[in-house]
Amino acid sequence: MSAVNLTNVSVLNNPAPFLSPFQFEISYECLLSLKDDLEWKLTYVGSAEDETYDQVLESVLVGPINVGNYRFVFEADPPDALKIREEDIIGVTVLLLTCSYLGQEFVRVGYYVNNDYEDEHLKEEPPQKVLIDKVQRNILADKPRVTKFPINFHPENENIEQSEQQPNHSPEIENEHEEHQQTVASPQCEELNPVNSEMKCVDGEETGTDLLQDHQPAVVSA
Repeated sequence: MSAVNLTNVSVLNNPAPFLSPFQFEISYECLLSLKDDLEWKLTYVGSAEDETYDQVLESVLVGPINVGNYRFVFEADPPDALKIREEDIIGVTVLLLTCSYLGQEFVRVGYYVNNDYEDEHLKEEPPQKVLIDKVQRNILADKPRVTKFPINFHPENENIEQSEQQPNHSPEIENEHEEHQQTVASPQCEELNPVNSEMKCVDGEETGTDLLQDHQPAVVSA
């Protein structure tokens, strides 16, 4: 069972000019008290082929967290257009909202974002150099893809249990090169908001394009 459940995310300013800040109203519930901070992060995928163009737009720490329901507005600056290849500015890309605890990502919300000119003339005859102040972004807010990852929210309890289970004497080691295997649970998909979301899951994995599936954002601050 997850100690934190994301219950809703609302995109507040959408559509909006490319250069305007992002604003998300995030609602979540905490089922167990957490002494450390939650890290919320927003990442803009600058290129479908090269993750080095990803930009971390904002990262905030919230905590410690007591049991209860929470809601806050997460605001982030737009991506730096100079760090995006000219041919990748116009078109469809992805925005990733993630939350981690003790360096462990446990939920990821992915949105498709369409960047295009609002002016019909510019759409039909786009200039050779992108006029970034004329570009409008449109987040597909009603179709988020949500992936949940099982993590250990209380590793200190696990360490205590392991210490209590240790015998008073050291066991004989028959094979000093013996390897210990660790089982890692598969990520789970679920709907964030059943009213608005249209997420499809097959055997606990997302369906859709590779942009939203198994994307590991690189840390490139804007």
